[in-house]
Amino acid sequence: MSGAGLFISFEGIDGSGKSTQARILAEDLREKGREVVLTREPGGSAGAEEIRRLVLTGAGDRWSPETEVLLFTAARRDHLERVIAPALDRGAVVISDRFADSTRVYQGVGRADLRPLVDELHRLVIGREPDLTLLIDIDPAAGLARTGARGGGEARFESFGLALQERLRAGFLALAAEAPGRVTVIEGAHAPEVVAAEVARVVSARLS
Repeated sequence: MSGAGLFISFEGIDGSGKSTQARILAEDLREKGREVVLTREPGGSAGAEEIRRLVLTGAGDRWSPETEVLLFTAARRDHLERVIAPALDRGAVVISDRFADSTRVYQGVGRADLRPLVDELHRLVIGREPDLTLLIDIDPAAGLARTGARGGGEARFESFGLALQERLRAGFLALAAEAPGRVTVIEGAHAPEVVAAEVARVVSARLS
């Protein structure tokens, strides 16, 4: 599943603005004539969207961290097979709102010490990293304020509170330090158009 296109993922804690930035980037690249597939995780394919409903709704103790790892990995495999790999093979730019880094951080660091399990499952079942990951970094309290304002039913992870979001932010920043060639940290506290300009600059440099 090497692909000829470019695979970009957006990562960050809840409320970081990554979904907005993924959408803005997709619109910008389409205006420039590129084929873009904008997708998300968990989800992105029919089967993965069914799993999304299972893991992002309900009580906080609905699933153990170990079960979450298995569910997210199953969703990611279906997403990769049915959406991401075919698009990359066509030469498209794939922009995914979250990918494997979220599982590494949420289940591997934030909820339990399961990083070895996450990495081994990724090696065996997924075997693919984005070409470029944009980590939108924001203060956890500000992120929670944003998620509280937008409401919605997919708030299972937000329900764990500020302490979890702080661990998640630290986990994402540590991951960026692990993979500096792939992960670029973008300051997310600015106005959306300012963040989008920095995202565009980083992506343009990669595409050129």
